[in-house]
Amino acid sequence: MRNARVTVRYAKALYGLAIENKSELDVYNDMQKLSNACRENKDLTLFLKSPIIKTDKKLKILDQIFEKKISNISKLFLKIITQKKRESLLYDIANKFIEVYKQKNNIETANIITAQKLDPQLRENILNVLKNRFQEKIELNEVVDDKIIGGSIIRVADKQLDSSVSSTLQKLKHKFNKNLYIQDY
Repeated sequence: MRNARVTVRYAKALYGLAIENKSELDVYNDMQKLSNACRENKDLTLFLKSPIIKTDKKLKILDQIFEKKISNISKLFLKIITQKKRESLLYDIANKFIEVYKQKNNIETANIITAQKLDPQLRENILNVLKNRFQEKIELNEVVDDKIIGGSIIRVADKQLDSSVSSTLQKLKHKFNKNLYIQDY
C-alpha cells in the first residue's frame, strides 16, 4: 500500500515537471519505453530490485540502456529515483505516469483481440467507431490470438463486445446441451 502511494506521488511529480517543460508527450513516450523494457526483460526488473548492486553501477547501466532513446527530463528523473534508492519502483512509476497522462488527456485504451492482424483500413474504421461511441481519444492495442478462430473481441474500460467465432460456438454448445424434455423450475 505504501509503495502504491509513493509511485503515484512520483508519477504526478514527473507529470508536473513535464508540463512545466512542455514535454508531456516526450516523457509519456519515454515512460512507455521504460515500461515495455521492464515488462519484456525480467532481468532488467530483477537488476533494478537488487539491493546488492550499487547505485552508481545501476546509474551507468540505465544510462547505457536509455542513452539516446529518452529525453533529458526522463534521464534526470531516472537519476534522481536511482539516487534516492527507489529504482525498484521505476516500472510501477512508469505505469502510473502513463495512467495519469491518459486520464489528464482523456485517452481511453481499447484492446482488440483478433485471429489475424487487422488491415489498416479496418483498423481505422474500428478507431472511428470507437471514437464516436466514447467521445474520447482512443488508443488501440491489437492482440492476435488464433484461439478465437475468427471475429474479434473489443474491450474498452469495463465494456466488452465479443463477436468471436469461438464464443459463438461455445454459446451454441450450451444451447444444444440443454435438454428440452426436462422442465426447468
